[in-house]
Amino acid sequence: MGPIRTTIVGSLPKPEWLSDPEELRAPWRQEGRALEQGQDDAVALSLAAQVDAGMDIVCDGEQRRRHYIWGFIDHLGKVDFENPAKKQSRGQRYSEETAAPRVLEEWAWNGPVLLDALRFAKAHTDRPVKVTLPGPMTVADSVYDEVGGRSDANFAAAYADLLNKEARALADAGAAVIQIDEPCFNIYTEEVKDWGMEILERAFDGVRAKRAVHICYGYGTEVVLKWKNANTDWSHYNVTLPLIADSSIDQISVETAASGVDLSVLDCLSEKEVMVGVIDVGTEEVETAQVVADRIRQAMEHVQADHLIACTDCGMVPRSRFSAEGKMRALAAGAAMVNRELGS
Repeated sequence: MGPIRTTIVGSLPKPEWLSDPEELRAPWRQEGRALEQGQDDAVALSLAAQVDAGMDIVCDGEQRRRHYIWGFIDHLGKVDFENPAKKQSRGQRYSEETAAPRVLEEWAWNGPVLLDALRFAKAHTDRPVKVTLPGPMTVADSVYDEVGGRSDANFAAAYADLLNKEARALADAGAAVIQIDEPCFNIYTEEVKDWGMEILERAFDGVRAKRAVHICYGYGTEVVLKWKNANTDWSHYNVTLPLIADSSIDQISVETAASGVDLSVLDCLSEKEVMVGVIDVGTEEVETAQVVADRIRQAMEHVQADHLIACTDCGMVPRSRFSAEGKMRALAAGAAMVNRELGS
């Protein structure tokens, strides 16, 4: 065991008996009690796969969510997912307009949404458990506010207060890490400066667990890969990371394996733990341990080893189970290789 730890961002592929594989937002193939049991089984398999691969920090693989955003917000109030509105979102990177679920009533937090799921995960592993939650800016960008027509900033602020209650409850119940996912921090950099960081801090206020934020360039889906392959500007982290360096956040997840990010942007995070993406989630190809180790060594030129957590770029729900499990094994093997070098 060395200083470099391993984890995944959050999602893993779902078993075919639970939903359509390798597909975002795939409908459940079970319902009622059968769905609950199926999700329990899928989480147990997900945890076992992470432990068997050698992950040091584990999560439930988001097996209880059709989508990383939907699985939380649909417990806060009425949201119409079946008849979405059209909205300009994600900075129009992927399309002129995006289908956005319609918020039909004012949201409220009526008790922990993911508490039972956390308890189940903790009962099935002795490793630190991370819980992932969708961030304020990203949720505001993803939904259509039919209740108040609020600005994204105002909607995000209201949502952050609910998110904070959930994060506190999960931390108090023993979550080792609370990770808030904010891919929009790599899109709306001016808004991150104007209000995004303030609202993210609001969501973490009083949370007694490791505070983490995940910022990436998106899943390994066809539409995202098309944008990545054409993109030439990877300067977004130059704005967001210095802001996070001055925040209360403990861990920051940065995509580096599949993007053209200059790793020198990590230099400002010397006081933080950095989850460095060393696994490309946009391909079925499984990296060798040597490739992973090389990526870790490159990151170590900017992040000291005991602050470095080797990680995936983003979630692996669009990948096959064979690929995802192979990538986790390669992640652990590459980290172990570098840890042995450090030990010698």
